[in-house]
Amino acid sequence: MLSAQNSKELPRFIDGIGEIAGFYEGYILDLWGVVHDGEQAFPHTVPTLREMKRAKRRVWFLSNAPRRAYTVAEKLSSMGVTPDLYDGIMTSGEATWQALQERYLQQWGKRCFHIGGARDHSLFEDMDITLVDTPDAADFVLCSGIEDFTHTADMYQDRLAACAEKRLPMICANPDRIVHVGEKLVICAGTLADIYIQMDGEVTWFGKPYRQVYSHCLAAMPGMRVLGVGDAMPTDIAGATGAGIDSVLVTAGIHRESFEGAAGGGSENRLGEFFTGFPYRPTYLSRGLIW
Repeated sequence: MLSAQNSKELPRFIDGIGEIAGFYEGYILDLWGVVHDGEQAFPHTVPTLREMKRAKRRVWFLSNAPRRAYTVAEKLSSMGVTPDLYDGIMTSGEATWQALQERYLQQWGKRCFHIGGARDHSLFEDMDITLVDTPDAADFVLCSGIEDFTHTADMYQDRLAACAEKRLPMICANPDRIVHVGEKLVICAGTLADIYIQMDGEVTWFGKPYRQVYSHCLAAMPGMRVLGVGDAMPTDIAGATGAGIDSVLVTAGIHRESFEGAAGGGSENRLGEFFTGFPYRPTYLSRGLIW
């Protein structure tokens, strides 16, 4: 099939994954905004995953969750998305944990100043690391996001400035800038990392759109035609494009306002204006992870 990722043609709307399932044996699915809304799985999620399994398709979840993959699996099971419905999970948190073990604790030191919630503490499991209370006591800073979903970026300015003054290298464990939690729009670690860069801070990123997390999933599906599905242009679609795979942009996700009324033959001008802001495009558009 011809990919629309790098063409000037507008992506094609599809009614569901089943419409194109004959072209792809493997799937890399985003979680937040595609499989669930942060609180519960979408109604179409489990039926679609069952159909994908019935069709003998390989399914990997790839998430910018700043947590270990096993904790994400536990959360999915609580939503009814059980391990029998997919083949594996890779997260930005898992990639961060691996990199800390393999490289950065030896390179930077073991004293870490953490910006993020206690929900992300699986990032520090089973390793020789010391969490410190202030940037002055740290060798590096790890940003996994905001501590509470009601927080705003300005509440972290002082901490980021203190880290920048000490010239601490930062690991960003979630490149997402925003996410919907239910209907609420919440900032992510990527927003704080952007501010840190503006302060001349050094940031190392793990997760989508960076190639290393895609490589992990693709290695589990050798020789297959793989399709990426996500709701964010700067992470999901950019990442799929960089990994050399076709992609579906879910229009009901973080870009939902740009697609209101556009599905099924809406305004081409409006779609064209939206995609003009990006040097890459998805192959397809769909309302959601629907079979």
